[in-house]
Amino acid sequence: MAETPAVTRALVSAPLPQIIEKLGLAIAQAQFALDSNSVELAKTMAETEVEIGEESYNLLSLGFVPAFYSFSEATVEAKLSFTMTESTETSVSVGVQAGVNYGVFMAAASIDVSYARKFSVSTEGASSIAARLVSLPAPDVFTQLIKRQYEQVIE
Repeated sequence: MAETPAVTRALVSAPLPQIIEKLGLAIAQAQFALDSNSVELAKTMAETEVEIGEESYNLLSLGFVPAFYSFSEATVEAKLSFTMTESTETSVSVGVQAGVNYGVFMAAASIDVSYARKFSVSTEGASSIAARLVSLPAPDVFTQLIKRQYEQVIE
């Protein structure tokens, strides 16, 4: 069963550190994309004008703010199961025949030997990655700057 240790080593040496690293980098890139989207939305809101009566206001001056999101947790789960079996079968059958015919003695013997060795390896794996996003209020500095910028406009 020389194949079994090699299969076991291959299955046990799954690249878990690389999986965790890639998950962390993917979350960082996704967070940057979410933040960039919120900033672009803020720019669009600043450029979008709404007329109220004779006055024109942009959405930010009316109190609209873009949504900001953050990853609150991420989970990577990997399950791996494997089964290895080895079986050896040996069988021997012996037959003897003897006979006397017209004073002549005859004897015959037959031997049948078979040998079988079987290996079986089965593996099963499953993995999942889950991430939770939460909505956050706009950063305080962002909100304060908007309020300060448009206080005179609304008065």
